[in-house]
Amino acid sequence: MSYPSIFNDVIGPVMRGPSSSHCAASLRIGRLCRDLMDGTIREALIEFDPNGSLATTHKGQGSDMGLFSGFLGWEAYDERLPDYLQAIDAAGIKITIDIHPIGATHPNTYQLTIKNDRETHTMIALSTGGGMIQVISIDGATVNMAGDYIETLIYVTSADRVVEFLKSSIAYDYIEVHQGDSLFIEVKSDRFVEDSIEKELLNFEEVLSIKKLNPVLPVMARKGLTVPFITCEEMLKYNEGKNLSLWELAVHYEAQRGNISHQEVFEKMRSIVNIMENAIDLGLKGTSYKDRILGPQSVNFKKKFDEGALVEGDVINRVVMYTSAMMEVKSSMGVIVAAPTAGSCGALPGALIGTTRALKISEDELVKAMLAAGMIGVFIAAHATFAAEVGGCMAECGSGSGMAAAGIVVLKNGTLEQSLAAASITLQASLGMICDMIADRVEAPCLNRNVMAATTAISCANMALADYNHLIPLDEVIETMKRVGDAIPNTLRCTGLGGLAITKTAKKIEAMLGNQEPVQEKKFFKVC
Repeated sequence: MSYPSIFNDVIGPVMRGPSSSHCAASLRIGRLCRDLMDGTIREALIEFDPNGSLATTHKGQGSDMGLFSGFLGWEAYDERLPDYLQAIDAAGIKITIDIHPIGATHPNTYQLTIKNDRETHTMIALSTGGGMIQVISIDGATVNMAGDYIETLIYVTSADRVVEFLKSSIAYDYIEVHQGDSLFIEVKSDRFVEDSIEKELLNFEEVLSIKKLNPVLPVMARKGLTVPFITCEEMLKYNEGKNLSLWELAVHYEAQRGNISHQEVFEKMRSIVNIMENAIDLGLKGTSYKDRILGPQSVNFKKKFDEGALVEGDVINRVVMYTSAMMEVKSSMGVIVAAPTAGSCGALPGALIGTTRALKISEDELVKAMLAAGMIGVFIAAHATFAAEVGGCMAECGSGSGMAAAGIVVLKNGTLEQSLAAASITLQASLGMICDMIADRVEAPCLNRNVMAATTAISCANMALADYNHLIPLDEVIETMKRVGDAIPNTLRCTGLGGLAITKTAKKIEAMLGNQEPVQEKKFFKVC
């Protein structure tokens, strides 16, 4: 089993762009493509299946931006991201996007053919939600890469003698031989093959070339990786006789998962919280960006809040304002943290930071609450999904809401059982939420739903603190999320083909933004 990391899968990446599953994930895929081509790409054919999400959303939600930026070797938070088309043109990379049936079984499937003057390679990769990826094929051979290993690919004419040499000469976690259109040996490790070993390899008559693929995730995997628990039920058994709170259990989990100290886990989360706070403060000053639907709504909210013109409630009004500010920074290409996704980046920090500031709670307590939220997210990542393309908005705003509710209980010094109850109650209230962005921009109704998610978290946290009976255990609710997500029609799962996205007004907004021709009707086009 693949064990999620709080910092890989749940709270992160630090990024710019409207969607983590589109922008950050595609950038990571592009970075791996760049490494496969030794840093030089001259042509790229990008194929999307018309039945998937990317056929209709690749431009508006930033998949093109992320993928092309990855080809250029940029980071997900690079300030140059909005200028990706000009940069691709300046780099002389010819891009062809072709939408036709490719037999994809996942809605976020990238089928890529990349070329330079020396060679051609193919890659099939998936965006699995929250910026996470899975490479499933390279050069026609089945592989399994998540971007959390240092990968060395050794292309050969025959493998046996090279494998024998590798096993006796290097430190490695896994060595696998893959036969597709080409024959290559994959080495997963925490380091690249040493220069001296590489020189010896290149002297083998069987060795054609060596490719070095850098990891794209912050927390690495390793052979024999274990975690103390991976379900809520297992966590409660682990906690027997320990009496740890949810945030402490999160530290235990992530320290073992990432092979780092408890203090490192805590301080890493503190740095993420600081990025979130900076984004909110920036948003409250007002943001601007040409290619978006909504202006800086939170500025007006703050004005009315300061004037006392709103219905009283300092905590909930701050939470609404902070959630809005974070979403506006995201929509203006500012730096945010996907938590658990970019499309739902407002609810969790808005709820926790808003509550913390309103109640004058310390930063350390906020970090603890965010860690507790991350632990709930691990269970969701392991047994359901954060991808709206797979589970609708329930997977994004619903998950963020459940995570936030557990964190709020921690801020109020509630018990472990109350934190789990809060998450369960909130996720129960979120089942079946659809994803239907207007004009393919992750702004509306995303802003409304982030605010709803944040404020619902407060209500459900209070219900749990008052010992409401949540009835259904959290593990069972998360299992239900997976089943409900599978049942949501494709048109209501981040495709722009249903719900509010196809109303008369939404179509007018889409036309106003220049999307006169529906993307799904385009058979072939080029970006050069």
